[in-house]
Amino acid sequence: MKAVKFQNQKVIMVDAPMPDISEHEALIKILMAGICATDVELYKGYQDFQGIPGHEFVGIVEKAPQAPEIVGKRVVVDINIGCGQCLRCRNGDARHCPLRRVVGIRGQDGGFAEYCAVPVDNLRVLPEGLETIDAVFAEPLAAALEIAQQVHIRNDTKLAVMGDGKMGLLCAFALNHYSTRVTIIGRHAEKLELAAAQGISTCNTSDMPPEMLEQRLKGAFDVVVEASGNPDAINQAVKLTAPEGTIVVKTTSHQPSKINLAELVVNELTILGSRCGDIGFAVKCLGNRWVHVASLVDSVYSFADFPKAFEHAMAPGSKKILLAFE
Repeated sequence: MKAVKFQNQKVIMVDAPMPDISEHEALIKILMAGICATDVELYKGYQDFQGIPGHEFVGIVEKAPQAPEIVGKRVVVDINIGCGQCLRCRNGDARHCPLRRVVGIRGQDGGFAEYCAVPVDNLRVLPEGLETIDAVFAEPLAAALEIAQQVHIRNDTKLAVMGDGKMGLLCAFALNHYSTRVTIIGRHAEKLELAAAQGISTCNTSDMPPEMLEQRLKGAFDVVVEASGNPDAINQAVKLTAPEGTIVVKTTSHQPSKINLAELVVNELTILGSRCGDIGFAVKCLGNRWVHVASLVDSVYSFADFPKAFEHAMAPGSKKILLAFE
């Protein structure tokens, strides 16, 4: 089968063997996949991943010895695979299993290939009415929705999302259902317009020095979601957060971040890491049209054109780049 690997910051299309599946796994034929900012970080060396990347995808179940009733069904995947034995797994939290594998990111081949093997327990069957092009957003939307599972957000919570990239926009779209006072801060007018179309306030910083933004919005928000992808943006998030407020960090960068602890301590701020979420909940939101994601699609490429698609995904200002396998 055709598959993608990243080697020395190069995209390599390879002929890979078909995945072998155990009785507890399913063989998934990939229909569509999305390129994520985390994939770009893997390309740059994040996690030193050597397998087949790709963790946002929709596929059809071709084989499932343990669950023949789902053969032929379209599915998405909960990407965290726990060991099943540790305390975290026994308490139902495979996301933080110390031995976990993460599909397309850590120790488990992903969806940038014609086929993928995934444990049956990690599959979520899609409702008939949900379009594949929308369902491919289930994994990143789950990550965006996770914020409201971690932080108590009221209707009047003043909330900022830093970054108008794919994750930033998804966070703004998701959190707009919890608070009427969401502002997204970014540098791309056309992407900020997507948020404005959903009733979200916007702040365009393309012509604004950082110190001006910090002066204008210093301490203005109860919750700040840092989703810019910039490892240095955490210090600006500190300045925008009100005393006793919370900073939710979504950025995963291969570069380290340095934080000014003094202001953090004086203002008694909470910094909260936020990763994956409940993909079943995300599927429900998409299926019920509670969150609209169609405007986030930039282009759809054939999987055979992956190098060109990946180059487009890395271009500044690009929206979601999708790969079609049929």
